[in-house]
Amino acid sequence: MTAAVEDYSRRGWTVAETANGICLITDEDVSGIEVSGELARDVRRFLRANDLSGPVIEIPGEERREIHLVTGLRKAAMALDALREAGATVYTDGAGIALPPTQICAAGAAEWRVAPHEARWLPPVVAIAAAVRSSLSRRRTGESLTSVAC
Repeated sequence: MTAAVEDYSRRGWTVAETANGICLITDEDVSGIEVSGELARDVRRFLRANDLSGPVIEIPGEERREIHLVTGLRKAAMALDALREAGATVYTDGAGIALPPTQICAAGAAEWRVAPHEARWLPPVVAIAAAVRSSLSRRRTGESLTSVAC
């Protein structure tokens, strides 16, 4: 655990050790957006297709649940409102996020789907909001997922 805590701290993340593992303490610089089910799959595909992927934590359980670590919440009130309306959970303002290898439940531990060293950055929350908007729009129109790049 100590090596993981040191690695997370070197990234500038505020972390705390708990009885089950390591917890990221969210703030204005590092927050999390949790999406689940088909939306989680669509969001990750969109981000990958547009080279916007950042660190993603997979939460164990029957339904796919992913937490995307993000930044840029200060000026993103509309994006945050849209994410919440779409069913996403927003972790910020001191909320804790279990970081791998934290034991979540009997089903298992949090795992990196995209580890911090594999990601080129912490994407802005508006990138996740765009991915959610794309997924919801695609579902309404029946279109396939596409990149926004030219």
